[in-house]
Amino acid sequence: MRSRIEDVAAAAGVSMKTVSRVLNHEPNVREETRDRVMRAVTQLQYKPNLSARSLAGQRSYVVALVYNNPSRNYLMEIQSGMLDACRANHYNLVLAPVGSGKQRTTEDIKGFFEYFEPDGVVLIPPLTDDNVVLDYLEQHDVPFACIAPRNSQDRIGVMMEETAAVLELMEGLIALGHRRIAHIKGPRAHGACQWRYAGYRDALRKAGIAYDAKLVVQGEFSFDSGISAANQLFDLSEPPTAIFAANDDMAAGVIRAAGERGIAVPRDLSVCGFDDTPIARHIYPALTTVRQPTAEMGRLATLQLLERIRTPGAGRMVHVEHTLLFRESTRPPKQR
Repeated sequence: MRSRIEDVAAAAGVSMKTVSRVLNHEPNVREETRDRVMRAVTQLQYKPNLSARSLAGQRSYVVALVYNNPSRNYLMEIQSGMLDACRANHYNLVLAPVGSGKQRTTEDIKGFFEYFEPDGVVLIPPLTDDNVVLDYLEQHDVPFACIAPRNSQDRIGVMMEETAAVLELMEGLIALGHRRIAHIKGPRAHGACQWRYAGYRDALRKAGIAYDAKLVVQGEFSFDSGISAANQLFDLSEPPTAIFAANDDMAAGVIRAAGERGIAVPRDLSVCGFDDTPIARHIYPALTTVRQPTAEMGRLATLQLLERIRTPGAGRMVHVEHTLLFRESTRPPKQR
């Protein structure tokens, strides 16, 4: 039989109200009491009835991931981390895709909120800086946390120093001997597009390598856009010896396009990406990339959101570290 809150209270030797306060992470509960209640919850495998909690606490116990990011790998990693935080705090997670364009975005987000009434939302780029979405949330007093916002002032959530990470990655390529390094950018509205492009420019400047606008191509963070951008670069009279794509999906597209043209990676061309989503390890050759702890960022952003939901004004912007991963997709350039 399913355990009830009365069973947990009896096992812990406390009142049902105390159990409720512990499960809702309310303050002013002694640590010894909190530990006793959580041990009883674990032993009895108690799972709160979210419908009953919602009626009693005037909350839905639902948080939403609001997105329009085309990278499925990135989205699934964020979702995984958010689910971990939601499960640990007895919340449900729902996904809220929204379209592009002011009217479509407004219609999508309004319809979603009227149906689900979430207690709060996590935004991922580029919606972290979308004025239509931000205005709606602020006008309706909906708590939200942001992942990698361009404007982090007065925001809560999580971010990483992406420009510094790309500078390190580029310095690794330059140390291998590459001088003609191309860059495939992400969507213009995406903060990562600006930060990663800035790291690319900084590295060239620091190494005394002249910037060549023909080596910078616009992408959309999708696999197909990586293929298209790579083909533009391969058609140059002097193609690059290395390509840094602003995410792993586009870098995987570069490797596919190179294979179709008989260009061997890394013998003829070095390729690197950003994020270290599963595709970076699943393709061959395995991708040199920057590990952004994407799932952990989803988890941390959700925890900051839950802090804000429970206590207005609480929560902060958490900064996480990156890791540089040189794998089989990069090597010194072939002598020409």
